[in-house]
Amino acid sequence: MTDPISSFRRIAQMDSSSRPSAAKAQERPSDASSEVSAPAVSQTDEVKFSAMAQQAMQEPSFDRAKVEAIKQAIQQGQYAMDTRRIAENFVAIEKMIKG
Repeated sequence: MTDPISSFRRIAQMDSSSRPSAAKAQERPSDASSEVSAPAVSQTDEVKFSAMAQQAMQEPSFDRAKVEAIKQAIQQGQYAMDTRRIAENFVAIEKMIKG
């Protein structure tokens, strides 16, 4: 049976028809000496980033001084939190999760 949304089975059947059959595989000589082995090739992958990507990776995407100031305020007990707003956001997240 085919899944009507993804058509997974239909795609799998199409892929299997393009694969060599077992009969064709058996037609090949099984003598290892008749096969040509490929030379061992050492390949290395190399990634090159654009100048913009390199700059983005080097610079943090947040204000480090502001984060440190908030950390210090929390440690000293001086960071004011709006508990009602936090609770409302949790409720909103729960509604999104449940649908």
